Amino acid sequence: MITPGGQLRVYVATRPVDFRKGHDGLAAVVQEMFGLDPFSGAVFVFRSKRADRIKVLVWDWSGLVLVHKRLEGGKFVWPAVRDGVMRLSPAQFSALFEGLDWRLVRPERGRRPQLAG
Repeated sequence: MITPGGQLRVYVATRPVDFRKGHDGLAAVVQEMFGLDPFSGAVFVFRSKRADRIKVLVWDWSGLVLVHKRLEGGKFVWPAVRDGVMRLSPAQFSALFEGLDWRLVRPERGRRPQLAG
């Protein structure tokens, strides 16, 4: 399913989408509006107009997975960009999914050791 890691690519639709859309409708949005491949293994995140719900679409190499999450209190923090798509790091995506302010997450890049031992 969705496994956090440095190689995970996460794209966030900055405008709300029609939440009646399912797997195929959201995959079409990814292709037509963003020019991206919904079958690439990347994670695509969409929000409702009220910003209290998100849908996450990902191809897991056997089928399209659609996760729908509703916050019981509050709203998801969303990018200020009005049109298009933006990328989040895996750590920022984890914070967003938990309903936290992902803008406060500043993941540090891991450093490759020069010497073993």
